[in-house]
Amino acid sequence: MRKLIAITQVTLDGIMQAPGGPEEDPTNGFTQGGWAMSYFDEEASQVIGETIAGEFDMLLGRRTYEIFASYWPNHGDDPIGKAFNKATKYVVTNSLNRFDWENTVHIGGDIVEDIQRLKESDGPELHIWGSSILLQMLISAGLIDEYRLWVFPLVLGKGKRLFGQDLPPGSLTLINTRSTSRGVLLNTYRPAGSLSQGTFQPENPYDEEMASERNWTEEGLGI
Repeated sequence: MRKLIAITQVTLDGIMQAPGGPEEDPTNGFTQGGWAMSYFDEEASQVIGETIAGEFDMLLGRRTYEIFASYWPNHGDDPIGKAFNKATKYVVTNSLNRFDWENTVHIGGDIVEDIQRLKESDGPELHIWGSSILLQMLISAGLIDEYRLWVFPLVLGKGKRLFGQDLPPGSLTLINTRSTSRGVLLNTYRPAGSLSQGTFQPENPYDEEMASERNWTEEGLGI
């Protein structure tokens, strides 16, 4: 089974739209494109190097594929370009019928079923970069095995979100965390099943005092 890994740059309020440049994705009037770039430093570059060091294939939505295909084939001397050009690119689209980027494979039709078969095939792990619309479908279908989230100390308010409003609730387990000198958290998560709910259970007198204060405050506010 091939592991499907979502590699996503995201703000504190969950926005993942257009981190790389002002014109990357202005959908719905988005004007904050390129928000991640000023936070990149040597530590972030090191993480990218580690990510592309091994064997991997790529799974991309149409818009992200077009952005990458317009740039990386012309920058094969860059380590990222060299790795991306070498990888097999599986692009999910029903509108493109021409693929000039080398090693590109089209996925259409029943997308969830096709990607499930792709995961079951032989080959290296699959990296999905960006591709916010495709991600919603894959998260809903439970096909993401790992999230590598670069959490930037920013709040944008509007834009495409990693976890949209219509996704089913669920929990994640933190596997690894790192940070950069510019406050970017590099977190790795894995799905941990359905959401667990409960009530606050104080274990010592101090906690009980806090719980009492909290309850009084809620009652006083009419919550």
